[in-house]
Amino acid sequence: MAKQKLHDAITDRSQSALRRYQMLAVGSRSLKDLLTYELIITLTSWLPGALGYWLRKKSYPLLLGSCGKNPVFGQHVTIRHGRKIRLGNNVVVDDYAVLDAKGEGNEGITIGDNVIIGRYSVLSCKDGSIRIGDNTTLGVACVIHSVGRSSVVIGNDCPIAAYCYLIGGGNYRYDRLDVPIMQQGAYSKGGIVIEDNVWIGAQVVILDGVTVGRGSVVAAGAAVYRNVPKMSIVGGVPAKVVRRRV
Repeated sequence: MAKQKLHDAITDRSQSALRRYQMLAVGSRSLKDLLTYELIITLTSWLPGALGYWLRKKSYPLLLGSCGKNPVFGQHVTIRHGRKIRLGNNVVVDDYAVLDAKGEGNEGITIGDNVIIGRYSVLSCKDGSIRIGDNTTLGVACVIHSVGRSSVVIGNDCPIAAYCYLIGGGNYRYDRLDVPIMQQGAYSKGGIVIEDNVWIGAQVVILDGVTVGRGSVVAAGAAVYRNVPKMSIVGGVPAKVVRRRV
C-alpha cells in the first residue's frame, strides 16, 4: 500500500498547496531546504552554455545527499528528494532528465562512477530504490521505476539503449470488482537485477521480478518477463533465449 499512501500524502487537501509542493519536490519540511531548492532551480536550471553547466556543477550538489567529482548537469534537470540521491565521480545527467527519489524511509537513488543518464530519461522512486553501478550508460528517454520497497539494481559496464522501460514493483491487485484497481494495493515480485556487463537494446521492457544474468544481451524490442541466464542472447515478446555466448 506504499504507493497509495504516497499518493494520499501528496494530494492531502488538509495541507496547503505550498506544503504539498514542498513534500513532493524537496521531501523536507525545512524552510531553509525549500528556499535553497527554489533558488538553485530558478536561477540555474535553465541557463544555456558553459555558464549554465558551471553554475549547476557548483550548485546542484548542494541539493544532493552526496556528489563526487566533476559532475555534469544539463539544462532543466529535475531533482526531487535530493537528500536521498548519491552520485559518484564523473556522472553526466543530460538535459531534461529526472532524478526522483521520493518516498518515506527508502534508500533512494545511488549512481556509481562514470555513469551517463541520457536526455529525457527518468529515474523514479515511489518508496523504492535504484542503484546503478560504474561505467553504465542510459540512452535517451529511458524510464527506471521502483515502487513500494522494491529495488532496481543495475550493475557495472551496462550499455542501455534508448526508450527502455524497467519497472520494479508496482503490480496492482485487481481481484475485487467493487473497488477501483489503484485502491486495492500493489505488490512486488522482488524488483529487478541487471548484473554486470549486460547490453540492453532499444525499446526493451523488463518487468518486476526479473534478473538478467551477467554478460547477457537483450535484443531491441524485447519484453522480458522471466529471468535471463548469464551469457545469453534473448529476444522477442516474450523474450526467449536465442543462443548462448559460450
